Amino acid sequence: MELIAVVILIIVVIVLLSCINVVPQAKAYVVERLGGYQATWGVGIHFKLPLVDRVAKRVVLKEQVVDFAPQPVITKDNVTMRIDTVIFFQITDPKLYAYGVENPIVAIENLTATTLRNVIGELELDETLTSRETINTKMRASLDSATDPWGIKVNRVELKNIIPPSAIQDAMEKQMKAEREKRESILRSQGEKESAILVAQGKKEAAILDAEADKAAAILKAEATKEATIREAEGQAQAILAVQKAKADGIRMLNEAGATEKVIQLKGLEAFEKASDGRATKIIIPSEIQSLAGLVTSIKEVAKEDE
Repeated sequence: MELIAVVILIIVVIVLLSCINVVPQAKAYVVERLGGYQATWGVGIHFKLPLVDRVAKRVVLKEQVVDFAPQPVITKDNVTMRIDTVIFFQITDPKLYAYGVENPIVAIENLTATTLRNVIGELELDETLTSRETINTKMRASLDSATDPWGIKVNRVELKNIIPPSAIQDAMEKQMKAEREKRESILRSQGEKESAILVAQGKKEAAILDAEADKAAAILKAEATKEATIREAEGQAQAILAVQKAKADGIRMLNEAGATEKVIQLKGLEAFEKASDGRATKIIIPSEIQSLAGLVTSIKEVAKEDE
């Protein structure tokens, strides 16, 4: 009997321990009682009635990411391509998530495929390749509205890959190559044009500098010639002034010494003699001083005899 009591006690303890549940962070438990929804347990410790309550579903409340396989879609201009999507979603209502749809992930995948076909069917190929942000926004709004009754919030939708047919890819590559070659030719032509402009500007500036240098040299030469002419004229003027001053001084000295008219005439004769020294072959002597010529000659001869 004691053994039976011990076994019963152990069973009771195990049952009681199984009725204690601890819900970890970022999770929620959906509890049913006798097959019907009873409550949603949040974080913490909870107790359930043995053999009556059960945890029907354990729900993860963190944001989840699902990467779906590429789906075939047809654009407005009848081009078939394959697009795979990535969905970021979060469970906001564990009860609706547990009872809203049988398999939420499969439901979201199918809903994503149909929504993607509807959105891409309104766009042409070029718009599809260049309007990812628009496609993502439209799909997120549509999926969020459709999954709201399931207790799911779609936070973000991204087109992971857009795979057009191989023929379209080849045509696109050829087009891109032609565009690159075109841009290269344009850039080369612009470079050559700018180079020619720079060379012409350089020649123009060099010619301007040469002309300015020649002009400056001519101005300096003219100024130098002008300065030399001025100095030469000043020198000649000073020489004339000096000669005139010397003559004036000589006359003044003769006047101060009381020289007679004959002496002055004699000085004039000496001046004529100096003027004719090696510079003239004939000298015209005024008649007033011709009588003095013989006197001067006689004086010179007497002076030579005395010596």
